[in-house]
Amino acid sequence: MAEKKSKRDSIGMDEKGCRTNNGFVQSEDILEKDPDPGSPTDGPQPCSVGILGPGELDFKDIRPYAGMPKEVLFHFSGQARYRVPRELLFWLTAAAVLVLTAGTIAMIAVSPKCLDWWQAGPMYQIYPRSFKDSDQDGNGDLKGIQDKLDYITTLNIKTVWITSFYKSSLKDFRHAVVDFREIDPIFGTMRDFENLVAAIHDRGLKLIIDFIPNHTSDKHAWFQWSRTRTGKYADYYIWHNCSHENGITIPPNNWLSVYGNSSWHFDDVRNQCYFHQFTKEQPDLNFRNPDVQEEIKEIIQFWLSKGVDGFSFEAVKFLLEAKHLRDEIQVNKNQTPDTVTHYAELYHDFTTTQVGMHDIVRSLRQTMDQQSREPGRYRFMGTEAYGDSIDRTMMYYGLPFIQEADFPFNDYLTRLDSPSGNSVFEVITSWMKHLPEGKWPNWMIGGPDNARLTSRLGKEYVNIMNMLVFTLPGTPITYYGEEIGMGNILATNLNESYNVDTLLSKSPMQWDNSSHAGFSEGNHTWLPTNTDYYTVNVAVQKAQPRSALTLYQELSLLHANELLLNRGWFCYLRTDSHHVVYTREMNGIDRVFLVVLNFGESSLLNLKEIISNIPTTVRIKLSTNSTKKGSEVDTQAIALGKGEGFIFEYNTKTLLHQQADARDRCFVSSRACYSSVLNILHSLC
Repeated sequence: MAEKKSKRDSIGMDEKGCRTNNGFVQSEDILEKDPDPGSPTDGPQPCSVGILGPGELDFKDIRPYAGMPKEVLFHFSGQARYRVPRELLFWLTAAAVLVLTAGTIAMIAVSPKCLDWWQAGPMYQIYPRSFKDSDQDGNGDLKGIQDKLDYITTLNIKTVWITSFYKSSLKDFRHAVVDFREIDPIFGTMRDFENLVAAIHDRGLKLIIDFIPNHTSDKHAWFQWSRTRTGKYADYYIWHNCSHENGITIPPNNWLSVYGNSSWHFDDVRNQCYFHQFTKEQPDLNFRNPDVQEEIKEIIQFWLSKGVDGFSFEAVKFLLEAKHLRDEIQVNKNQTPDTVTHYAELYHDFTTTQVGMHDIVRSLRQTMDQQSREPGRYRFMGTEAYGDSIDRTMMYYGLPFIQEADFPFNDYLTRLDSPSGNSVFEVITSWMKHLPEGKWPNWMIGGPDNARLTSRLGKEYVNIMNMLVFTLPGTPITYYGEEIGMGNILATNLNESYNVDTLLSKSPMQWDNSSHAGFSEGNHTWLPTNTDYYTVNVAVQKAQPRSALTLYQELSLLHANELLLNRGWFCYLRTDSHHVVYTREMNGIDRVFLVVLNFGESSLLNLKEIISNIPTTVRIKLSTNSTKKGSEVDTQAIALGKGEGFIFEYNTKTLLHQQADARDRCFVSSRACYSSVLNILHSLC
């Protein structure tokens, strides 16, 4: 017993004459100091912890304690009851990390590409001179747009598109630009623009603007230097020798302006003719000159640095002309050449879509991409290809390995001048069938250079056309005022020297029934307001549950919240002179939206004849007639009024795009499947 007691005491603290350290050892390597010979022997002595040598360790009756030396710690940590849990936790942690890593990689691998901001919601196109006047001068301006941003957000718009506002000579609807880096004083100042950009972004919106690279105004500094052959600017435009005697010009060839007559104009300063595809006040830039291309890229970078999120590049098919000066071929070969003065009387094989034009568009895309490297700052690029064939239009999407535009603007629906199910169906299917794989479509029903929808088709087709563009796959694009059914103004007392045909759709926005439709508090407006503004305006339609504006808001909200509409398959079922019928569906979702649009007179439609497995009754998700919303109808007898449309909803396990005999009638732009178990999208379709 005495021996055991001695061993226990050898590793404990001898408290006799020691200071208490509460069980903590400051350092096991501190050496004992010899006591001062002069110090009292009965005073407090330093404490010491005696450790047995390797051959003397005995931990039988020792428990772990705070401050234990490493020899004791190693003894206990090596015991199974401490080692096994520790190793188990380590391997569980390692396994969890591996599982999470593998799961993350798998999720990324099977996840479809996210929709970008220009795909996720509608665009709203604004002609700034006609949207809202803030300074009472009768012209809309940038501050006016900023004042109405809250209204735009109520439409569930994602992107604001503002047409040309550059300093301009007012020729051809502000497309004769005097300075690409300046705001025209009519619209405000650069500070106004910067404030507008900030306000747009504060509301979670994006901004794209027009850019017209093909030509400038003849008042532009570049042209003034070019006509005097100053430095590098001598070849910034297209100059050729021509005969000019007694005020009569004999041009180099028969090329015509879009607006008619020769596209060559004599300049008495340079004593040569310059080329213009539009008005004589809009000379074409020489894009075969590398310096011109660099100037244009610097202008693009300038506006991107101001916070612009993208561009609509206008008139890009005119960027290049043939190097030779051969005459273009007449449409009517028997017509006397001297009488050929209208643009449509020639085939424009030498002045549009020349070899190398798409190379320029790709270089513009590269400039945009250089500014898209920052996360969340992708720069959108759209191109206008008005009048091109569908094959040429699709070329602006680029090649599988070389991107050009995110999409060329699809204005084919704006050309419809009479309501017909067959004509609408032809526009839809021609675009979808020619669409390159993986590319994104878009749909417009109006624009500044087209007659308004109400004036082209009739006011009874406003709701059905808005329903059409919001239920087709792709990005819907709305020209200001189309959401309330604005129409063209009458061509009377127009104090502008523009082409009247394209002026009529640019009338002031109709906000309320006050003076000048709430557009301006001034004494006059640059264009007269439409006479129907007392009843067709935003304020009135906000208060009407059955208004065009209310339906537009419901459609845009449905488009934003339903995967079936913003990512699903499109399958057309039937078309005739009256009806267009199609479904929107997605793998993993057992619901289907069936869209039925009537572009003809009142009729009765049997959906059972079109879809054999459709339920006997279906529910109306949305209707152009709001009183029918939410009700159920018999699918064997759907009554459709003139210009009436329905979005039906029903459950089914049999999706049309999965059936072999229907695959050639189904299209999808961004393939995705839905997992109801995980509540995620995936690409394992």
